[in-house]
Amino acid sequence: MSQGSASKPAIARKSSGLSGTVRIPGDKSISHRALILGGLASGETRIFGLLKGEDVLNTGKVMQAMGAVIRKDGGAWIINGTGNGALLAPEVSLDFGNSGTGVRLTMGLAGVYDFDTVFTGDASLSQRPMGRVLDPLRRMGVQVKAVEGDRLPVILRGPETPAPIRYTLSVASAQVKSAVLLAGLNVPGVTTVIEPAITRDHTEKMLAGFGAELSVKTDKHGTRTIQLQGRGRLTGQIIDVPGDPSSAAFPLVAALLVPGSDITISNVLMSPTRTGLILTLQEMDADIEILNRRLAGGEDVADLRVRHSELTGVTVPAERAPSMIDEYPVLAVAAAFAKGRTVMNGLQELRFKESDRLSAIAQGLKLNGVECEEGQDWLSVTGRPDGKGFGNAAGERVVTHLDHRIAMSFLVMGLASEHPVGIDDSSMITTSFPQFMDLMESLGAKIEQA
Repeated sequence: MSQGSASKPAIARKSSGLSGTVRIPGDKSISHRALILGGLASGETRIFGLLKGEDVLNTGKVMQAMGAVIRKDGGAWIINGTGNGALLAPEVSLDFGNSGTGVRLTMGLAGVYDFDTVFTGDASLSQRPMGRVLDPLRRMGVQVKAVEGDRLPVILRGPETPAPIRYTLSVASAQVKSAVLLAGLNVPGVTTVIEPAITRDHTEKMLAGFGAELSVKTDKHGTRTIQLQGRGRLTGQIIDVPGDPSSAAFPLVAALLVPGSDITISNVLMSPTRTGLILTLQEMDADIEILNRRLAGGEDVADLRVRHSELTGVTVPAERAPSMIDEYPVLAVAAAFAKGRTVMNGLQELRFKESDRLSAIAQGLKLNGVECEEGQDWLSVTGRPDGKGFGNAAGERVVTHLDHRIAMSFLVMGLASEHPVGIDDSSMITTSFPQFMDLMESLGAKIEQA
């Protein structure tokens, strides 16, 4: 899919009560991993509910470039993988567009192979740091060539025999953990990752499901030790991808903020490593009812009934950040309509997302009349429950910095603000949530291209 489309400004206006039942597209994190492991495993993998966003589709193209055969058959994506250790040297650069997850995980997967692999991306991705993934790969013997610092484009070449490592995560990052484990698949011996703070665990679950020899132990302090035996056999699987909680966050917060709203969001992933936003909103007195809890493909899922609520400001602890790192932009919007002050701590990771997401949030809030303060790793928002004065009567637009979550969050803000809220570009929303506009409009939201 095209990465160079023209910008599409959009505007959101004060809306009446939202209503209806919607199903959220497949989880982005699980979709990436399903394509990667399906492309590597022996035999056939069938994936249902795959997110058809540009980021995920780019990961699929990359796996095809390294030998996987992928086709769509009705509602399923069918993959015939190469077999573990049998990826082919790509004949072209691997272009990940805007996907940080795709590029970082694939650096781990392919970087240890004894051939050159060139990793590229769009202008936004090329500004994002890759060092935290490249450092453990260097310890495995991978040669790294980068044009500027540890940013794309990057060329990786693995040694003839990569070495397993024992690696302690210095930051709570599921991408770094996953990259090291995926590298360990083609490394003889045992690769060990030590995780002092728990992060999303989809990679471990899926590796075990595909047949990897893997163990996870948690000590009394909550530190997890993950050990993976390299060069084992992976076998194709059937995967049903649950709905993405990061995408569900947008209609969920919109329903909380727009008076008279009552919506149901079905089939949402409820992994404890991903539900920080729901927990925080419930602490803020949000009316979120969790219905029909069940297991699907080894993951916890449920339906969420969400009604308009009078929110109250809270302090969000730093240790919760890994379970909701992508949801802080829309939480900040919710906080703008809460009574009192909301303080969010431990946000340093937001400075390394699609944009400097922390600054982008603060700038967008201030442009639209919200009182907030930004620190190096924290954000404070003082709310105004009636939304009076919010929005931008002069028509100034939020600068999204090519960041899909900034774009969607501020469109949600406009649904409950006195004045419209505009964004400079909505085109990048397709990277993670192609149905966003249509889904929100189906609930009654007033969002349109500017």
